[in-house]
Amino acid sequence: MTRVLGEGAIPHERVARLPADQRARLLERLRGRTPHPRSADRWFTRHPSTGTPVLRLFCFPYAGGGASVFHDWGGELPEGVDLWAAQLPGRESRVAEAPVRRMDALVDALHEAIAPRLDMPYAFFGHSMGALVAFELTRRLRAAGRRLPERLLLGAFRAPQLPNPHIRIHHLPDEVLKTVLRKEGTPQQVLDNDELMRALLPTLRADLEVCDTYRHRAEPPLRMPVTLFGGHQDVRVSRGDLDRWRAQADGEFRLVMLPGSHFFLHSSQDLLLAELRSALGPASRTAEGDKP
Repeated sequence: MTRVLGEGAIPHERVARLPADQRARLLERLRGRTPHPRSADRWFTRHPSTGTPVLRLFCFPYAGGGASVFHDWGGELPEGVDLWAAQLPGRESRVAEAPVRRMDALVDALHEAIAPRLDMPYAFFGHSMGALVAFELTRRLRAAGRRLPERLLLGAFRAPQLPNPHIRIHHLPDEVLKTVLRKEGTPQQVLDNDELMRALLPTLRADLEVCDTYRHRAEPPLRMPVTLFGGHQDVRVSRGDLDRWRAQADGEFRLVMLPGSHFFLHSSQDLLLAELRSALGPASRTAEGDKP
């Protein structure tokens, strides 16, 4: 496995398993023939909780991923926890929209979109690029004087103050980028589908550019509890890279290592969800107790 593609990948394993007719329908959407209506809710897909909602969990996917990454999480969360999966421009229901290429622009847009949803306690989960987005969005909310997350749950991204150890690849020619994807394990049948790759690569490039051009700005550490998740076999983000997040947490900090590589949120989903239930259960009970 190469370390080059450090911030995410297209959902290639799912695409490779699709029957031909479903792949054709996917291409129709990727070409923008089924645009999503522009509405105030287009940034988040909600999966309602069982029982009365008392806590919202906003989830942010890895580079190239969409809200569907979290589509089967809703029923696995504690009672009263609503799941809100971020749907960034350029993918799935928003495939007709241009993807965002800079972190500041992405965080500004998310800040505006999420503000009306902060009327009850909430938490953030982010994986890989999503972890960095969740972190910067929290700092943006703090700067604006808004309600902050009850806790941050972040995975598979080095501490933001650390330099990027990977070469920049978002600008590489398609064939070179496809070579990197092949080394990362993208099935050959996906790489050989030129139309599919033409549709998927622009969004992946944009997300990689968000990470490649990110520049950390020093600010005071965050005071809510912070939990970091990592994969024991992740060759991109080491335990040491994750442990350095302690500098960003002025309070409770936990580091949890799970079996698997960079995408342990898929391969060890049951274990990860068990950890989330453990973390969110007390928070949801506290939120319930705070209700008038």
